[in-house]
Amino acid sequence: MDLILWRHAEAVGENEAEDDLARALTAKGERQAERMAEWLNRRMAHSTRVLASPAVRCQQTAKALGRKVRTITDLAPGGSVETVLRAARWPDAAEPVLIVGHQPTLGYVASLVVTGSAQPWAVKKGAVWWIRCRVRDGVNQVVVQGVQGPEWL
Repeated sequence: MDLILWRHAEAVGENEAEDDLARALTAKGERQAERMAEWLNRRMAHSTRVLASPAVRCQQTAKALGRKVRTITDLAPGGSVETVLRAARWPDAAEPVLIVGHQPTLGYVASLVVTGSAQPWAVKKGAVWWIRCRVRDGVNQVVVQGVQGPEWL
């Protein structure tokens, strides 16, 4: 199973919006989302499920993919690692899953699935962590397929 974690692109500051969920992408964030979406679309399977936080900045980031996006209320800011893994059906889903979400939750998810311990890892704005769970000789193995930031595209 592939678990792709995508932090929303750059958004307006918290003091620029009355409601955190209403914060939109900046012009730079829109460019980040478009570049990353192009990179992802060249690599993701067509069967990839795309799940996103209801926050406007996540919806805008996901929209850049041009794919069907399912909004999961529990992926909103402050969501738990358990909620993300349950929504993704990690590590047992039959299809790849892309989660568009927030820090610090995505960093905790990445660290937990890679090391077995939830730690405050940083996921930069607009960046992707691509993690795969595979079975080798009857044992689950976790492989970091790649980490990509929008500034490298």
